[in-house]
Amino acid sequence: MSRTFSGHIHIFHAFDIGEDIDLELIKQKQTLMRRPLIPSKYFKNYHKPLLVELPHPHATSFCESVKLYPFGVVSLHYKVPFNSTLEKLRKDIAQIDNEYREQGVNDASMIYKSIEAAVKKPTFFHISKSYLIIQLDTMEELSGKQVAEEFGGMIVSILRFEDEQLSEHKKDDILKGAFGYYRGDLIVIDTDAAFLYDDEFEEALDLFEFVNIQHLELQYFDRILDKQLTQAYNRGNQPPKLKEYMPFWGTLNLTSVDNLGMLKVEISVITERLENSIKLAGEPYYSELYAALSTVLDLENWKVSIERKLTIVRDISSLYESRAQTIREDIFNVLITVLIFMELIVGIIHLIP
Repeated sequence: MSRTFSGHIHIFHAFDIGEDIDLELIKQKQTLMRRPLIPSKYFKNYHKPLLVELPHPHATSFCESVKLYPFGVVSLHYKVPFNSTLEKLRKDIAQIDNEYREQGVNDASMIYKSIEAAVKKPTFFHISKSYLIIQLDTMEELSGKQVAEEFGGMIVSILRFEDEQLSEHKKDDILKGAFGYYRGDLIVIDTDAAFLYDDEFEEALDLFEFVNIQHLELQYFDRILDKQLTQAYNRGNQPPKLKEYMPFWGTLNLTSVDNLGMLKVEISVITERLENSIKLAGEPYYSELYAALSTVLDLENWKVSIERKLTIVRDISSLYESRAQTIREDIFNVLITVLIFMELIVGIIHLIP
């Protein structure tokens, strides 16, 4: 007979809705009802969010929290209870995920409309990122190791949103990274979902939400740099504008290199602060959890990709600017030569009786 489990499905949705959110303006105008925020001891206050409630009326009763971050992100956390077998959960999980993806977009849209005036360069939405967690209530008679041995195949199918059992090779590949703090715990992390069998899971949820936001911002910056690369390529295929070659034009206007420098500073500040916001010194369990999340979500390669694209765009832009500067200098030299020639002609004319 199949065992019945109780627990919750935690779903995190993060949306990038603009460059910045003025949290102080939202507080002053009271556009959304605020809730008291109890910050996690594992995070610094570099990017302290504003905790608010969904605008009324809203359609869901399972929205656990709504957080607004100053760097333009809205993060929603849904907590959906369940009491069923893992077989039934496997059949239902894809539908639940789709339902709350739609719910997340609708709820984020309501929030966006309420705070649009406080958002710099508002757009709903630039990009979004979601992560789902299956959290099972623990049982004294069932350890984490037993859960992995008896239900491992079912767990990995749920994490991959599949209706059927995965191959043994794929199951073993996903489960080999499973870990826990105590012997009875079990955490399985995959690219789009995770499984938690742990009494003390609340603080781990904060880490999952934060890494989801970190992943969102890395994808957002990567997309911006893709646009910069496209613009740089198109610029090379188009004839330069005459004003670009005018002397002193570059000193009177922000060049593409200057704009790129500002973008690089923005990317560096936000990504570094996001990474350094996590203070896990002396916390081997959460350090291991963060490392596992970073590895599975490939955060390091996203950072490398961003740095590589920054370098490429900077090199291309510098090349164009150098070419334009050379032509400006040539034009300037020609103008000087023409002026000297004209002065010579004027002088000769004055010498003629």
